[in-house]
Amino acid sequence: MGQGISAILAFAVGVTISPVPIIAVILMLFSERARVNGPMFLLGWVVALAAVCGVSYVLAVQGDASTSSTTVDTIAWGKIVFGVLFLLLAVRNWGSRPEGGAEAEMPKWMAGIDKLGPGKALGLSVLLAGVNPKNLMLSLAAGTALAQLGLPTNEAVWSLLLFVVIASLTIAVPVIYYLVGGEQAKGHLDDLKSWLVVHNDAVMAVLFLVIGADLIAKGVPPLT
Repeated sequence: MGQGISAILAFAVGVTISPVPIIAVILMLFSERARVNGPMFLLGWVVALAAVCGVSYVLAVQGDASTSSTTVDTIAWGKIVFGVLFLLLAVRNWGSRPEGGAEAEMPKWMAGIDKLGPGKALGLSVLLAGVNPKNLMLSLAAGTALAQLGLPTNEAVWSLLLFVVIASLTIAVPVIYYLVGGEQAKGHLDDLKSWLVVHNDAVMAVLFLVIGADLIAKGVPPLT
């Protein structure tokens, strides 16, 4: 189990640090349907992450990721490519960060979040968790990393569940806090949203740099 946790931990933390989805769920918690939309957003997030990392694990196991040299090399090259992409994203985000503490420009689709129905809230979270390039690459990497260990199925399943739990914390905590915290929670969540809007690009640049370096470091040894 320890091996499984080590394999998925960095990827799960990378998914957890996702300012835009956190801002999105906080905005949703200020809507008229907050008590329905918040949990629906969390549900879609969990389902999408579980589906992506689960499918990648199954496909990697079927490809004998723990024993086949061809599969091992393919996964290693995939990690290196993902790592380079993350480094490029780090450079882009660092260069586009606002100056003087100004707010970063948020995606235009955020303007209508407070008017979404439960179904659209669910669909939006699925897109942000499972289709968003950063989370998609990290979820794929988590599943294939576990498959390479050749763990017993029950240990691998628990490790995948742990990945989903950790990767969902920054979405689950605001939702739960809103449901139990009342009016006080709204003020704290609004402060968090404001901070994330200002520092989004800097946070993501540092995160992409760390993830990119980690993926490249993990991808090179199997090829040498």
